[in-house]
Amino acid sequence: MSRLIINGLKRLNGSAKVQGSKNSSLPILSAAVLCRGESIIHNCPDLSDVRASINILRFIGCKVSFSGGTLVCDSSSIRSCYIPDLLMREMRSSILFLGALLGRLGKAEMCLPGGCEIGTRPIDLHLKALEELGVEIRDDHGVFHCTAPNGLCGGKIALSFPSVGATENAMICACLAEGTTVISNAAREPEIVDLADFLNSCGANVYGAGDDTIMIDGVSRLHGAVHTIIPDRIAAATWMSCAAVTSGRVILCDVIPAHLAAVTALFENCGCTVTSSGNTMSVNCPYRLAAPGVVRTMPYPGFPTDAQAPIMSMAAVSKGTSLFIENIFENRYHHVNGLLRMGANIKVEGRAAVIQGVPLLHGAQVSAHDLRGAAALITAGLAAEGVTAISGLQYLDRGYEDPEEVLSELGADVKRV
Repeated sequence: MSRLIINGLKRLNGSAKVQGSKNSSLPILSAAVLCRGESIIHNCPDLSDVRASINILRFIGCKVSFSGGTLVCDSSSIRSCYIPDLLMREMRSSILFLGALLGRLGKAEMCLPGGCEIGTRPIDLHLKALEELGVEIRDDHGVFHCTAPNGLCGGKIALSFPSVGATENAMICACLAEGTTVISNAAREPEIVDLADFLNSCGANVYGAGDDTIMIDGVSRLHGAVHTIIPDRIAAATWMSCAAVTSGRVILCDVIPAHLAAVTALFENCGCTVTSSGNTMSVNCPYRLAAPGVVRTMPYPGFPTDAQAPIMSMAAVSKGTSLFIENIFENRYHHVNGLLRMGANIKVEGRAAVIQGVPLLHGAQVSAHDLRGAAALITAGLAAEGVTAISGLQYLDRGYEDPEEVLSELGADVKRV
């Protein structure tokens, strides 16, 4: 079992390139199933979740190569509508292959997806949306048998919550449905826009992505395309957090500053100076952070739930008291126990966490239990006196490409053993 060893209190300084977005790559790789031909995806991060998607693509009959950040997927010869349990349970986003296979083959068979245990993430919104497109679903003891006996047809999908995954599944499936589909209360995240851009480059007609109403005019066929994944705004927020807890100065390259507006505002409240020019962002951090105050996670353009954990590590060493309210997932405080072992002062009550900042954390042996919790422990380890050993790196590798190399280049003393 690998561990990350961090010798803390090293000031970060320098520049780092931000990887391609995990949360864009996975739906786009699923959507490539719709295409009759070869899709070339640039800036694709090398993550375990991406490798899991590649395994699914190959199982159902795609030819896939992946090297140097470029993934090539030839979906000409899809041969299977079935995805086995072992592949489905490797990640949460495997559920997006449901809409893709229905769009391409008119049928799909799979079990519930896996992923990090961060709270209840039912797929009922996904299933209800697909039923509006003419899909019939039979649940056989956790295995879903899905067909469109009369073909896919456009429909009106009103989401009760702006679920990113349900929005993506509906978009993907509707592209090859007959007629027009309207998705109301749709998710507005930048990754939704990136998916729409890919689909449109393949010949789809998707309008309104980025707003709360998306319209899709179905077409009979999609072709392959060349697409570049947007930068990962959550990875950028994580490296900003690492700079903040070390009083560092970091320049992030290949970012889209507009995607980080809610995060940037919080950093400025903590006393950091954040400037941007084009696709670069500079973060200059004070000797002691001010407390971020009240942090509420919300759907985009609000503060992202995926950035909550590393920001909590910032609050743990800030001057003052902070209140975190997790509005998206009810079980996203797994990292708190690790922070407490390192000397943080945190009290959790349901979806709320009160953090009283302390001057200094101390190194400890801790374990990650989910992807963003791993990022929180790394951030805390950089701010801690002594050595921190982090296990559970299988979660970290789901979403961060070579994190120890990125941090080492910025001056951190970190290694994987």
